[in-house]
Amino acid sequence: MTGTQQGRVVIVTGGTRGIGAVIARRFLDEGADVVVCGRSETSEPPTGGGRSAVFIQADIRQPDEAERVVRTAVDRFGRLDVLVNNAGGAPPADSATVSPRFVAAVVTLNLLAPFYLAQPANAVMKEQPEGGLIINIGSVAGRNPSPDAAAYSAAKAGLTVLTRALAMDFAPQVRVNQVTVGLVRTELSHLSYGDEAGQERVAATVPMGRMATPADIAAACLLLASPGAEYVNGAELLVDGGGEFPSRYLAARRDG
Repeated sequence: MTGTQQGRVVIVTGGTRGIGAVIARRFLDEGADVVVCGRSETSEPPTGGGRSAVFIQADIRQPDEAERVVRTAVDRFGRLDVLVNNAGGAPPADSATVSPRFVAAVVTLNLLAPFYLAQPANAVMKEQPEGGLIINIGSVAGRNPSPDAAAYSAAKAGLTVLTRALAMDFAPQVRVNQVTVGLVRTELSHLSYGDEAGQERVAATVPMGRMATPADIAAACLLLASPGAEYVNGAELLVDGGGEFPSRYLAARRDG
């Protein structure tokens, strides 16, 4: 532990598994007190630096529940320095037949919930001499829509604009930035990309020659939370390994 976040208080939504758990663990390793939240009461909080995160069961799609997460963190630790709006995602769905209820749920989780959390977080952070930082976890789907992900792609596109808008409205005390995530290899990657061979083929489409790991996303969050980023506001940090090779290039390479 190097202690770059010593004495700071961090909330990571969706922080009990996947990318969120790794983000929480890295902040713990760096000395922060970390609060994570999730809908399942059986969720295990991540550990790091010899300590465990504090878990709050909450459905952040409900504005009062989102506010309760912030309030509980501040009641416990007396302050709030970083909010990482990580919770999100959506299963594939046929855009021609998907139900309005599904669309509303996806948009609420990926766009409205970050707003619900940002408001009470800003209310706390703006009163602190050191201010605070909000990091939204975006997706390249918000730039280049994926098949069967219309609601998700639209919500993530909206999140990017929300990030820039809140960066103007909350400055100068509170900074708002976004980490935009590309292809990430997790324990559930096989559900999207198939077996090991399929995942290797997908990785070959990325200039870096591999998919990102959750640790890459966590490192980007720590970079934005570092003292050297104090003037970075309204920024979108792409963590996508350089994007993806154009399909015409991949097709030509296969034919050759």
